[in-house]
Amino acid sequence: MTDALKRLADEGVAIWLDDLSRKRITSGNLAELIDQQHVVGVTTNPSIFQKAISGGDGYEQQLTDLAARKVTVEEAVRMITTADVRDAADILRPVHDATGGQDGRVSIEVDPRLAHNTRATIAEAKQLAWLVDRPNTFIKIPATQAGLPAITEVIGLGISVNVTLIFSLERYRAVMDAYLAGLEKAKAAGLDISKIHSVASFFVSRVDTEIDKRIDKQGTDEAKALRGKAAIANARLAFQAYEEVFSSDRWAALDRGSANKQRPLWASTGVKDPAYKDTQYVDELVAPGTVNTMPEATLEAVADHGEIKGNTVAGGYEQAKADIEALASIGISYDEVVQLLEDEGVEKFETSWNDLLKSTEAELNRLAPSEA
Repeated sequence: MTDALKRLADEGVAIWLDDLSRKRITSGNLAELIDQQHVVGVTTNPSIFQKAISGGDGYEQQLTDLAARKVTVEEAVRMITTADVRDAADILRPVHDATGGQDGRVSIEVDPRLAHNTRATIAEAKQLAWLVDRPNTFIKIPATQAGLPAITEVIGLGISVNVTLIFSLERYRAVMDAYLAGLEKAKAAGLDISKIHSVASFFVSRVDTEIDKRIDKQGTDEAKALRGKAAIANARLAFQAYEEVFSSDRWAALDRGSANKQRPLWASTGVKDPAYKDTQYVDELVAPGTVNTMPEATLEAVADHGEIKGNTVAGGYEQAKADIEALASIGISYDEVVQLLEDEGVEKFETSWNDLLKSTEAELNRLAPSEA
């Protein structure tokens, strides 16, 4: 093992784990990753919970109790997932306290079926914050058109938010605007805005997956030369936008009230194409004040052979812009790709959530006490 994870942390990148399960909590594995692998946060999503609960390890007793109470399947899923998030938040609480609330965070997502319903998303976010009842929780809200006003409203209530499923630069700017509007609302309401935190989850690998598919279909040398460049270029341009917004006069007015920047979080950093280095979405996106949330396989790969060479984002904006513009020159529409990825992202989480409801319902039925 190398000290790559330590070097990454020393460069100002917060290392978060993109996974959670009850077994990871109860076995001491999460505490071990915090202690030995510089992990300072956890992200979850419907797919992660579906995999964890369907695996069954550690959930039998709670499922048995929920079956005895004859709760609805929706209530059962929320009781199970919030219990895991609460326990993980307790394990990470010392990190949260040591970093002034910046890290030591655990994220839990609103029901993905509500992604296009602003009012229901706000209500669900409030309910989740109440259910988990830990100061180091992030409520995840998708960056859909309906999600943007929900972000402002929820931040305005003093609830910290992880904005998820961001693919486009235009939408990312709208997310930052929604965050600042929320802080302004909270400040006007007399809330202590220094207690409000947020991250913006900008998705990486899925951009290459979709664009590379279109490049391969064309098959020309000109197209192939752009393979594997779009995702990193997109993320670097997102960081440039972040630097602009958080050096603006609007931000300065909030910063005087000790507001916290909405940090960019690199999500979907597991490499899907075996032709690429398995740590590239970490090695090539090193910048201070960012978060990189990694599946365990990526975390282990970085620990083993990551190449952390200092800031790999600054100074790359012109090339990144050229790489994105080159896509249009070969007929690949950036706007079409990022909209497709957002639509697919919501759909995939909805599918995972529905699968989770089905498998949980089957377990509740299996464990239901006989009426005799």
